[in-house]
Amino acid sequence: MGVDMGELRGTHVPVLLERCLELLTPALQLPGAVHVDFTLGLGGHAEAVLERFPEVVLVGLDRDTEALAHSRQRLAKFAGRTHLVHAVYDELPRVLDELDLSTFHSGLFDLGVSSLQLDEADRGFAYAQDAPLDMRMDQTSGITAEQVVNEYEPGALVRILRVYGEEKFAPRVVSSIVRERQKARITSTSRLADLVKESIPAAARRTGGNPAKRTFQALRIEVNGELAALEAALPAALDALAPKGRLVVMSYQSLEDRIVKRALTARTRSTGPIDLPVELPGTGPTLRLLTRGSEPPSEQEVADNPRAASVKLRAVESLDPHDATPGAARERPRLSTTHGGQGRLRPGEREEGEGKA
Repeated sequence: MGVDMGELRGTHVPVLLERCLELLTPALQLPGAVHVDFTLGLGGHAEAVLERFPEVVLVGLDRDTEALAHSRQRLAKFAGRTHLVHAVYDELPRVLDELDLSTFHSGLFDLGVSSLQLDEADRGFAYAQDAPLDMRMDQTSGITAEQVVNEYEPGALVRILRVYGEEKFAPRVVSSIVRERQKARITSTSRLADLVKESIPAAARRTGGNPAKRTFQALRIEVNGELAALEAALPAALDALAPKGRLVVMSYQSLEDRIVKRALTARTRSTGPIDLPVELPGTGPTLRLLTRGSEPPSEQEVADNPRAASVKLRAVESLDPHDATPGAARERPRLSTTHGGQGRLRPGEREEGEGKA
């Protein structure tokens, strides 16, 4: 883990850096603040936190050993207050336990593929560059995209492309893959990208960017188990978030954002009986939303960093139970005609933004 990786590979402009710091600052200023960077990557966000908040302790997680090695170099001057750990973000409970920490105060998820993984062709994430079909964020373990493409049953491949890539031409793409792999094993990103392009009708190829984008996204999610890890990681993170702590999550596609939205908003609502005029102890919200829906990047942010174009940012603050009267039932706001009090939805109603990308 401490090996010299030589010159830094990949370029890195932290997405929405100033907005993330603005949202996290009240938590980073808490006494004894611990900041968890769940997706450390090349360490741009983490470096800014450590520079601006000299008392903060960083716990940095990443499954990519190459990214960790580079971050260790980048953050070497802060070594006395950093813990950089080879782990997936759903392993937070284990990591905190090993560090003898019960809670953290500030946290950041910057989901998706890192700059290192995108920029270096040999990692196999980019459909515009020829490389072995790998796509593992952790190259020390797990199946590769080559194995998925060549060894999965056709029905499983169709499901993966439909669900994880939202690819409406999934059966056509898989038919092409199956025909090709019967001739020879598909081993390169460029061959797969060509197969996808040939499978998509010409009219559909004229819009939406590279037609291989959705297939590559689906394979990456399958190889790395991204959505399952996120579904486990968010509740674990919220359970460990200290009172008045803050969490920022940046996602880059609708499947991730939907998981994030549901996990965060669920804890901003009462869990008690909807028709009671008071909030029973222990049933009130535990989080406060800091953003209205998901925040998009500004035009200037996208101009400065094109990879920020699809980002959706959400942020929450953990409510301090000591701010409420101990053991007392709180009066609820009157039931509104829209949401039935305390933000709870009546049967058949939809959440704000539900179903939107």
